[in-house]
Order: sequence, then structure tokens, then C-alpha cells
Amino acid sequence: QVQLVESGGGLVQAGGSLRLSCAVSGLPFSSYFMGWFRQAPGKEREFVAGISWSGAYTYYADSVQGRFTISRDNAKNTVYLQMNSLKPADTAVLYCAARPYSSSRLVQDYDYWGQGTQVTVSS
Repeated sequence: QVQLVESGGGLVQAGGSLRLSCAVSGLPFSSYFMGWFRQAPGKEREFVAGISWSGAYTYYADSVQGRFTISRDNAKNTVYLQMNSLKPADTAVLYCAARPYSSSRLVQDYDYWGQGTQVTVSS
């Protein structure tokens, strides 16, 4: 059974930082491209960041470039999202997702999803 479990969300003031983790089990983690997505109330789910199976390549949405950093530890089957300089506009439920091998920024291309973790940034 495949499981993706996010943690690390919470309430933070604008300008603050959070580090999210996503622990993965039930699939060959080192063969999967991992992505982080977010969904704000009343909005569609959108791509935030992605990382190749080796960690050599990373991808970011323009809105988070330079503020967020995605990383992974294949020995721990875990992907991380370091979020710095947070803004109220970053308030959303954050989801991690997995797809085999190749990169994608599209929600429909991902096979597995976590349950999400809430990130709230106060002004």
C-alpha cells in the first residue's frame, strides 16, 4: 500500500519559515519524481516545486522561486520543502505527490498523493 504522509505545517507570521516533510512508503522512492502542490480556498491545486529521482534537478513555480527549496533523502524515503520569507498569499493546504521517473508540473500526471498539511501565514 502506497502512503505519502506530510508533516510540518502550521501557523507562521509573514516573513517566517516552515519546513515540510513527506514520508513515502510502498513504492520504489528513488525511481519517482516528487512534487509539492498547494491549494488555497476557492482556487485550483497548483504546482509549487518538484525534484528529480536523483535530486539533481529541481523545478519551482515563479511565485516561490528563491524563497522555497525542495530536497530529498532517498535513504529515508522522504522529500522536504523548506519555505522561507513566507507571505499571506502562501496560505494553502500543501500536498506532496509522486510520479514515476519524469518531471511534470501537471496535477493530472501524478499517481499518488498525500493527505495534505495546512500552512497559514498571518500578516
